[in-house]
Amino acid sequence: MTTIRFLAARRPGSVLGTDPGVTESAEAYRATGGYDGAIGPDELLHHLDASGLRGRGGAGFPAAVKLRAVREGGGAPVVVANGEEGEPGSAKDRWLLRARPHLVLDGLLRAAAVTGAVRGYVYLSDPEAGARVRRAFAEREPPLPIEVVETDHTYVAGEETAVVRRIDGGPALPTAKPPRPFERGIGGAPTLVSNVETLARIALTAARPGLRQRIARSTLVTLSGGTGAPLLTEVPYGVPLRTLAAAHGTPDAAGALMGGLFGGLIGARDLDLPLEPGALRAAGTALGCGAIRFLAPGTCPVTVAAEAVGHLAAESARQCGVCVTGTAAVHGALRALAAGTAGPETAANLTRWSHGLPGRGACGLLDAAAGTAGSLLRAFPEAVPSHLGAACPACAADPSGGGHGRLAVAVPAVTGALPHGAPVTVPAPLPVLKGTP
Repeated sequence: MTTIRFLAARRPGSVLGTDPGVTESAEAYRATGGYDGAIGPDELLHHLDASGLRGRGGAGFPAAVKLRAVREGGGAPVVVANGEEGEPGSAKDRWLLRARPHLVLDGLLRAAAVTGAVRGYVYLSDPEAGARVRRAFAEREPPLPIEVVETDHTYVAGEETAVVRRIDGGPALPTAKPPRPFERGIGGAPTLVSNVETLARIALTAARPGLRQRIARSTLVTLSGGTGAPLLTEVPYGVPLRTLAAAHGTPDAAGALMGGLFGGLIGARDLDLPLEPGALRAAGTALGCGAIRFLAPGTCPVTVAAEAVGHLAAESARQCGVCVTGTAAVHGALRALAAGTAGPETAANLTRWSHGLPGRGACGLLDAAAGTAGSLLRAFPEAVPSHLGAACPACAADPSGGGHGRLAVAVPAVTGALPHGAPVTVPAPLPVLKGTP
């Protein structure tokens, strides 16, 4: 078992807090200004508007706009803290629910006040996180009904319509859109589905409105890959990716797999990009859930892409025919490249799929598969031609031929002490990319 390290500046407005290895009690949280009702819902919404806080679940939608849409939807709104991390490599949401459940709960209550919600849910797949949240409820009873709903861990289970479907008693699978949850969600009511880090930052903004810009422009990232131990850290926007690679212990990284599996591959020269959503988007990649896996020197990007898409193909909800056939086709082409058996049409096929498949599925899984293929062609243009007719040494050393199914995972953990002395661990699935020296 690997242990996730922490690296963070201990300063006010930090989501990591003063002691990220210790589960925070209600008393300790109140001592930092938590649950302070000094700011009303309208004033909080103003601060969120002014700061430009965006969601941390992956899509990066403006938090104030989402809150306002639910509030204006009529009826009896519902709020959901979404802590189901489907992206491999991300540890932040499980850590937040286990180590700072009161911060998340405070944010959920603030969101309920802004939207006028009459009930709430905490949605997760980690039983230990569920236990920590229930313990927080026992320490401080919420002023409105809030239920913990557990689900099986899958890539698509955290998609917002899958969240609504599961809480309503169905399977955790995406549904067709529209309507979106803010229009018609749980029980037909307008529903806010918000990532737990987003809610944590809403709570911090309420407690420290003077730090709203710092709070909105910092983010949690989970760094992994190479030979360094996984690292959970909180950094301000603008930090170069290369600086994060050095902090993680991979200063000579050959590139990275960005945003879990949603941001695709970037090459070594792209590590000079700043960790800033707009700059990353302009460069054709994305921060997503904040999971970044650095590629050690000698890692073959074809193998990385094949395993990533293989994981996505195995995690498909199998509801959309185009997703099933599309992810299988992309995976098959990448596996053939890794095995050195791909035909000369492979590059053209990958290009066509990368442009034609996004947006055709009910969720973002197909987009991630197509985007990974496109990012391989952009970031490593020599990789596909060099694999036609013969596998490279790194791919040849991979007995799976680029991955046949679910991405292999390691299980690192955040360890610390609870107020009562019991150990706490935060599991996070991290890709083990075969072929890495």
